[in-house]
Formats: sequence, structure tokens, C-alpha cells
Amino acid sequence: MSRRRTVSTKKKLALLVGAGLVAGGGAFAMAATSNAAQTAADSTVCQGLATALGNNQKFIADQRANPDAQSAARIANRDAVVAQIKVQQEASGCVVGESAQDSQITQPVTEPQPGAESSSPAQTAPPAPPASPAAPDAPTDPGVPGDGQQVCNGSTVTLSGEGGAPAASSNQFPAGTTLRVTNLDNNKSTTVEVTSVSGSCALLNNAAFEQVREPGKFLIRRALIEKVG
Repeated sequence: MSRRRTVSTKKKLALLVGAGLVAGGGAFAMAATSNAAQTAADSTVCQGLATALGNNQKFIADQRANPDAQSAARIANRDAVVAQIKVQQEASGCVVGESAQDSQITQPVTEPQPGAESSSPAQTAPPAPPASPAAPDAPTDPGVPGDGQQVCNGSTVTLSGEGGAPAASSNQFPAGTTLRVTNLDNNKSTTVEVTSVSGSCALLNNAAFEQVREPGKFLIRRALIEKVG
């Protein structure tokens, strides 16, 4: 006569608890992976804002250490930019006032006079040589303004102060995205690739800004920003 082995109530309870712990561990691992990915994205934005803040603070310190006739105007402009970066840090969940300590300060770019607007954090670098002037009615970019996906409606555009080939930085589009920026006041356009993170929709470096700027102006108030790639 065969005997059937039975499992006691205590053993059944232990097996059920063990299965629950295994399932819970898997859910915890998935949640941790998702949180890590979000943390990495947030860290990239915060790092870009901290770098911009560090560049502007070093620029201000340099101007105070070696003042000239335009230093007061430059410092006033950069103080406004610093205040805006801190607002963006708070809105992005970053540490307000966090500044990248390895930011490099180079030759200052020309700043607007007191009262001039600056809508994006500017970084300092040697200004690029002025581009050859183009006729107001002839766009400098081979693309046709208006045939891309219009983004960032109402945004103004300024320069980051970075050197190098024409490029842009953005807080909305990843590196590798192609944007076309058109200055509607003179019908000049430039198509550039996003290469880094900044605190605004589209921040042009010196070379790109020179392709679309109006003489003596450091801000494009009427800008058409399009995503073309």
C-alpha cells in the first residue's frame, strides 16, 4: 500500500512567501532600471545648465578683475543670464546655483548695452570672424524656410559664445538633431546640428549666429525654428 506525502500548512505558507519575494524582486529591478534612465537624462540637463552657469560666473569675475569701459554693461547682461539659468535649474529639478568648476573662460564676446535682452544662457569663447554680408531678401541657407517642422514657437534666439564650426545647443532636442533657424527680420537662415545641451530651445554658437544676425544685435526676436532632421 503506497503512502502519499503531504505538505504541511507551514511549508505551503513558506513556499508562497518565497514566490512573492521573487516576483517582487523582479518588479523592483525593473523600477530601478527605469529610475536610473530618468536620472541619467536629468543629469545631462543639469550638467548643461551647470556648465553655462560656470562660464557666465567666470566671465563676470574676469570682467571685474580686468575692467574696461564696457565691463559694467557686460556684467549687467551676464547677471541677468545667471538669474535665468537658476530659474531653469529650479524648473528642471536641478540644484539651484550648481556651477561646473571645470568651465573654461576665454576671450570675452561683445555684449549688448544695458537694457538689451538676453533670453538664453550665454557661454564665453572667442567671437568668430564676421560672415560676408548677404542681401536681405536672399536666404543664406539652401533650404527653404517653412518646409520643416516648426518648433519652439515664440522662442527668441541668441548666441552661446562658443567657437568652432556652425552648431547649436538645445534643451529639447538631442545631439545629432538638425535645426534650421531663420531670422525673419532679414530673411537669413542657417541649418545646424545640435551638438550639446543648453538652457534654451536653440542656442547658436558664434559662427552660426553670424550667418543670421543683424549688425550690432545679439538677439533674434522674430525667429523661425524648424526641425529638419
